[in-house]
Amino acid sequence: MVRAPRPRIGGRGRPRHLAAYNSKCMASEEISALFESQKSNYDKVRLTTASERIAKLRKLLHNILANQSAIEQALKEDLRKPVQETGLSEIYPVTSEIKHACKHLRSWMAPRHLSNPLVFFGARASYRHEPRGMCLIISPWNYPFQLALSPLVSAIAAGNCVILKPSEFSPNVSQLLTKLLEETFQNSEVAVVQGDATVSTELLNLPFHHVFFTGSPAVGKIVMSAAAKNLASITLELGGKSPAIVDENYDVQDAARKIVWGKLLNSGQTCVAPDYALVHESQAAEFLQAAAHSVRSMYVNDKADYCRIISQKHFQRLQELLKNAVENGARVVIGGEADKETLSFGPVILSNVPHDSAILNEEIFGPILPVVTYKNLEEVFELIRSKSRPLSLYIFSKHPGRIETILQHTHSGGVCVNDVAVQFVDVELPFGGINNSGMGNSHGYFGFRAFSHERAILRQPKKGAMSFFYPPYKERMKKLIEWTIKYF
Repeated sequence: MVRAPRPRIGGRGRPRHLAAYNSKCMASEEISALFESQKSNYDKVRLTTASERIAKLRKLLHNILANQSAIEQALKEDLRKPVQETGLSEIYPVTSEIKHACKHLRSWMAPRHLSNPLVFFGARASYRHEPRGMCLIISPWNYPFQLALSPLVSAIAAGNCVILKPSEFSPNVSQLLTKLLEETFQNSEVAVVQGDATVSTELLNLPFHHVFFTGSPAVGKIVMSAAAKNLASITLELGGKSPAIVDENYDVQDAARKIVWGKLLNSGQTCVAPDYALVHESQAAEFLQAAAHSVRSMYVNDKADYCRIISQKHFQRLQELLKNAVENGARVVIGGEADKETLSFGPVILSNVPHDSAILNEEIFGPILPVVTYKNLEEVFELIRSKSRPLSLYIFSKHPGRIETILQHTHSGGVCVNDVAVQFVDVELPFGGINNSGMGNSHGYFGFRAFSHERAILRQPKKGAMSFFYPPYKERMKKLIEWTIKYF
């Protein structure tokens, strides 16, 4: 069992000064030595059987469950996250990922046998999933436990060696992850390297085979550029302005409650949060009233159920976005209370938001919900197309034809109909963005694939059909090739 780590932290759950935090960080030489240690051990790890990998994952599951209270405490100190929210959004996604991988890993690892075109008569075609090799996972601060361990589960299932770099802005969870993974794995297979952006840069200079990054599009571009220098494959889980479209005939009360819940989860610091709501003008007043009621019923009367903003920098950014929107004509329907000392930023619902305001053109990543009205779907499509392709798209409608129309006229990483955010925890679905919101997929089998190379294998008999096409090139071969082109 892992000892319940109780990392120390400064007042009001704020990260200690980075100089103190970075005292735990590895020196450049230590990072290089760790990389070489994993590189030397990789051939052993890549040959592990499904049973051996499942045993490792079950040990990780056991240690997570044995230390649930320590996980809850670390998240409370870093983000003031309620215990219930930690269980739902941090621990459950990881434990379900592990159980799903353990259940299906043998079939994922089994070779896939394929049929051949007749020109390859007698040959046998197959492919198998092989580990990519040395993998780097860079995880963010907003869901610091879940977004570190979910990709790690996939990497272990695929048979890789992994260095995990957690966020310096959630130091308690980073400390816990270090202790947890030291008790579960050998450093020569899985290791945690703590530190700030300079440590990330140091790691990205190493010749990893695959890099899995979760964070902002701006940093994603830096990661992609660094990975390109080593021709490393990448998975980028980014973000963007995910819209929630409410059809004019949908139950406004239901839509408002779900959108508010998804928006305010983790104080809006969620990559799949609905960034703004698009509501038909005939239902706008009712939607705003229902949204305000949902805010009051879920959060205002019990602030203990509400996370804090991660840092002064993000707190200030949210204040400036809100101020800019109001100065440009937006109306605050409810909320606006904020406390710089405790980094508490109360839920805000906005109406009459100008389309050119910053809050409708930058990812909010906070507890502010702009509500935009529309007259017809063409207006909706035009607004969505004017922005980068989002990570998620939410549609509230009871009409299959209208849902299909929206799907055909929009792009997004994923879609959820008549709910928000819950698609993220369905391990059967691929999760990932498109263009500015990400690259590649994760979760379940798709996470296993992200950390695997699909190696093609063609087994030819001694006298295969291709021998008929060897030189010398005579007239009858030309006819044979023409016949092959025409019929095969």
